[in-house]
Order: sequence, then C-alpha cells, then structure tokens
Amino acid sequence: MGFLVCAAISAESRGVVTTETIERAFRQTEEGYMALVSGSWNARPHIASAGTCCLVGVIFQQTLFVANAGDSRVVLGKKVGNTGGMAAIQLSTEHNANLEAVRQELKELHPHDPQIVVLKHGVWRVKGIIQVSRSIGDVYLKHAQFNREPLNAKFRLPEPMNMPILSANPTILSHALQPNDSFLIFASDGLWEHLSNEKAVDIVNSNPHAGSAKRLIKAALHEAARKREMRYSDLRKIDKKVRRHFHDDISVIVLFLNHDLISRGTVLDPTLSIRSALDH
Repeated sequence: MGFLVCAAISAESRGVVTTETIERAFRQTEEGYMALVSGSWNARPHIASAGTCCLVGVIFQQTLFVANAGDSRVVLGKKVGNTGGMAAIQLSTEHNANLEAVRQELKELHPHDPQIVVLKHGVWRVKGIIQVSRSIGDVYLKHAQFNREPLNAKFRLPEPMNMPILSANPTILSHALQPNDSFLIFASDGLWEHLSNEKAVDIVNSNPHAGSAKRLIKAALHEAARKREMRYSDLRKIDKKVRRHFHDDISVIVLFLNHDLISRGTVLDPTLSIRSALDH
C-alpha cells in the first residue's frame, strides 16, 4: 500500500478547511474509486482488491490538520528550548490489526464474527487477509457485490458479508503550529518498520535539508539489511519484485516549516524533500 500527502498553506478563495471538508474529500475519493470498480467489474474484477492507505496534511490558518486511513504516519520534529535538541511527536493515528486498540475496535464492530481478526504467521490480519482496517479502495471488503466471482478466490470470504469490514473514514487530528515546530515527516509504514520516530527525527535534524527523504530511506534499508544479516550493497542488488520479501515499500516526504509564510497564509515554493524506495 502507498500513501498520499497533501500540504497546503492556505485555502483562500477555496474557503475554509475543517475536519468536515477533509472527511468529504476522503468520502468522494472512495466513492470515485468504487464507481471505477463497478464500471470495470466484468473486464477487470481484480481492481476490487486494490487499495491504498491515505495520509493527508493540510495547514490552514496556522493549524495543521492530519487525516489518516491506514498505517502511514506523520511525525513532527519540534525544537526543545535552546538546547539544539529535537523532540519527535507523532501526529497521526494508525489503523493496523497488529495494534491491540484496532483489534478491539474491530471486535466491537463485529461482535458475532470470531474470525474478524486472525493471527497468521505471527501477524494479525483482518479476516486473515489484510493488515489495515481503514483504506481507500479494497472495496471487496466493504461491499458484498464485489466479494464474489469473478474475483480471485483468495479474496472471497467463505461467509456472506452483512456489513462493511473495512472503512475509508480517516482519523483526523489538529495541531496548532508553534514557532518551534521545525519539520514534518510523512512516510508509509515501510519506513517506521525499521526506524523509530526519534531516530527518523534525529537523522533529519542532524543533516542538511536537501536529500532528507533519501537519507531516511537509506537508513531504513540499512536496518532492513542488518536484520537479514546481509550487506546493504547486496540488498540493493536484489530485484525489486523480490525485495518485498525483505522490506515493505517505502515512500517519504519531509516538509520543512516556514513560519513566516504560514503566518501570512501564503506559500512560495515550500521546502520539500520527497523520495520513494522504488527510486532508491
């Protein structure tokens, strides 16, 4: 699964940004994809099983809104006094069945389904199939009409689906930006599987702004190689189709905050560092 980040400093002529407008954007995106699946069902039924995590960041009137569906994450690097230190503050809530709170939520929503979460090979999965409980797409676990032939049998449930299992509703948090808020790291779960919030913030804080996202991905790949007791250079040589067995996909955006522009409600080429493991 991938992730999407939208960073906007001002809505101006487009009106205000609220949790409701963000929720509506998620809903319309979900409805658009479901319409695509419906219109392509006979020719391409497999797209009913495609989906993505969605992570959104919007800055409006000096408030950062973070919306998340899935297990991507945004972490804030916040200056600590005049010490030169940088605190790591997570600003998103994740929806992954490996988290006890998510499993409890699913059990409460589906009290009559003992198989709503299943432990397979040491990993908790919703219905034994997918790790995330919220996403855009994956409509085969949201609407019964897409959980039938000709969809691949491995995605079809053995019992009737009486209610949606997954959701596209994001969890939305707001954060009033302060002058000591330095930068934001938006990344898919592939990064956080190998780097702690604190380690990622330290890497960004200890190096020049340029190339921050690439630097984070390289650090994560070094850690993935170490866990497999192999050299980073050897991991790089493995075909990308096979490398999914060694590490998940990794996408990263680092946004450096310019508080002068934020206070004026304008944006002039914001400093961004973007990188995907597919490029690395």
